[in-house]
Amino acid sequence: MSRAFVKEDVDLPERSGRKRSASGLPPGATNYMTARGAKRPRDELKKLRAANATSERVVEFEQVLASVHVVDPPDALSNSVTFGATVTVKDKKGRTETYTIVGVDELDLEPDAVSWISPIGKALLAADKGDWITLEDGRAAKIVKIERKVTRDE
Repeated sequence: MSRAFVKEDVDLPERSGRKRSASGLPPGATNYMTARGAKRPRDELKKLRAANATSERVVEFEQVLASVHVVDPPDALSNSVTFGATVTVKDKKGRTETYTIVGVDELDLEPDAVSWISPIGKALLAADKGDWITLEDGRAAKIVKIERKVTRDE
């Protein structure tokens, strides 16, 4: 597993009074994103600057982009769940669900997106194909497929 995902990144923020980042992450936490997720705020910032916008929105995008750490795409042949992977799980009754593990600022980009710091994201990142995990509703589910979504943005 990459050093990019360690416990220090998901601990609760210190009670120091420091403000959370624009991403809503605890102070000092790294803002991990996929390449396709990082493209959206970059494109939006370019549009705002081209329109000579001087707004809080420009500052917000600048702050988000300053904190972004783009994670390399997952290995397509890996049997381990990695950041950016799309994972299909099947419960004991045969019901399947699909999740794509992404950063907090890209949750609205995909219908099956889950944050890497969410309980399901954490459970998936600690697993391999064939492992059983516990879903948020308490059901056990087996990881049956791990894939990488390829887009033209990458």
